[in-house]
Amino acid sequence: MSYKQERITPYGNGQEKSRQVETMFDNIAHSYDLLNHRLSFGIDYLWRKTAVRQLVPYKPETILDIATGTGDFAIMAAKRLRPRKVVGVDISEGMMRIGVWKVKAAGLDSVISFKKEDCEHMSYADGSFDAITTAFGIRNFQNLDACLKEMCRVLRKGGQLSILELSRPVRFPMKQLFGIYSHSILPLYGKIVSKDDEAYKYLISTIEAFPQGEEMVEIFKKAGFSEAKFKRLTFGVCTCYFAIK
Repeated sequence: MSYKQERITPYGNGQEKSRQVETMFDNIAHSYDLLNHRLSFGIDYLWRKTAVRQLVPYKPETILDIATGTGDFAIMAAKRLRPRKVVGVDISEGMMRIGVWKVKAAGLDSVISFKKEDCEHMSYADGSFDAITTAFGIRNFQNLDACLKEMCRVLRKGGQLSILELSRPVRFPMKQLFGIYSHSILPLYGKIVSKDDEAYKYLISTIEAFPQGEEMVEIFKKAGFSEAKFKRLTFGVCTCYFAIK
């Protein structure tokens, strides 16, 4: 199955999407955390807290944080779930370098490690992890179906998947307000702070094109997950997904 967001690229320079996404996140790594927190008015912290809370009853010992970026989700999972091991993977080494510094500052370097991995072809054996997390990353995948199947493969039977992704509000007036904010304020502020003219235009385009809600639940099931559900957060600006293998 093909999804619209898989055809959207940051720079349109002829390179494959994954290479362009890697370059983009390397370019904006220095400002990514600041922009995330300011552009969401700090609510992204509460969204991550909701996603981690879904895993509390399962007490995962090994967690894979995909599209880990600078490690915010991995750090919160380590603090709140107290697993034996968290591995953060990403294609952007620039983002992960900042993550390594943050993990050391938090005193969690004995628990959290980082590794460059392509989510379509991960190096881990089948059933390697108890849980998988990812925040605001799956809409950047070059091939969504292939990545979700790979996530299912490295997850043990009965393991959990907890995902956050930005989404389009569907009700008035938030739908209209989000449209104004995302097409005017967000790309302008993102350009000023990150110095990358195209990055935040691209990120907004992927939100608008990405499948959400019930459609995503069906995509999870087709990828091999036995059950899946979702919950809209902050009037639909973000969606929290939960699936079990």
